[in-house]
Amino acid sequence: MLKIDVHTHILPRYMPKWSEKFGYGNFIHLEEGSRPGFARMMQGDTFFREIASNCWDEEERIGEYAESGVQVQVVCTIPVMFSYNAKPNDTLELGRFLNDHIADLVAKYPKKYIGLCTVPMQDTELAIQELERATSIGLVGVQIGSNINGMNLNDPQFFPFFQACERLGMAILIHPWDMMGKPQMEKYWLPWLVGMPAEVSRAACSLIFGGVFERLPNLRVLFSHASGAFLATLGRIEHGFNCRPDLVAIDNHVNPREYCGKFWVDSITHDERLLRYVLELQGSDRICMGTDYPFPLGDLKFGEYMEKMNLDSKSLDDLFHGSALSWLDLDLANYK
Repeated sequence: MLKIDVHTHILPRYMPKWSEKFGYGNFIHLEEGSRPGFARMMQGDTFFREIASNCWDEEERIGEYAESGVQVQVVCTIPVMFSYNAKPNDTLELGRFLNDHIADLVAKYPKKYIGLCTVPMQDTELAIQELERATSIGLVGVQIGSNINGMNLNDPQFFPFFQACERLGMAILIHPWDMMGKPQMEKYWLPWLVGMPAEVSRAACSLIFGGVFERLPNLRVLFSHASGAFLATLGRIEHGFNCRPDLVAIDNHVNPREYCGKFWVDSITHDERLLRYVLELQGSDRICMGTDYPFPLGDLKFGEYMEKMNLDSKSLDDLFHGSALSWLDLDLANYK
């Protein structure tokens, strides 16, 4: 069975010290790690995280995927690279560097890698400019954050960007980012355990209640981490829509439940029971196998549990490649 992982992250091993290049900020660069095969991600002069070579070594990644029985990786940058709070032209330069790296990877291994770009979302005109360039270098989608400098994705300034994605046929991966409440809950890794699911629900609710999906029905959006808290709390969200339409249904009068199956989610639930619930709401043709590789909070068993759920063959085909190909608008024959 063809298997496609729709949610993986990659970085170039060598890149400029952006803070020195631009003369300000705490941009990420890489330094030698504490042991061979590792590198330290530095945010300016501050240590951010140590990463292993599978975060940049393209052939090592292919080998690890082959061992797991997965043939294709959809790759995008690590969200900390978004740099939405920087000067727009600097974010554009950084994004072009990252996008060119991914495009080169796709060109080198067209049956192993599929690429998503990153764009300077704080400047819609520049974001569209880079989105258009990305299509010309072989990238088929874009990864964006769940909010942009605290602004929800339904903010009017972002609508032309979503129009451009629909016009260009670019798939969108929405990733949790800049988690709400982070300063109040640093202990126990709560930004990643609580903030991330909330952020994806924030993005989904914003696009639904703000009417973006209603106005752009051909937009192909995938919410990572199985939509975070959105589908898990859809009953509450729908009840709020029904009981307080004066507060919720002010820009879009369509029940949020009606959008289930009109967007895609990845399979990162870490829980068979939750995935069965998501399957009931979304259908197998709108759920894509994803891992968040190579990070430990992801599903680094590459969807193994799905094969033990006694699902029918069509559902497994959908989960492992059919849904991914429909989200990305790609042909199965390209990966045989």
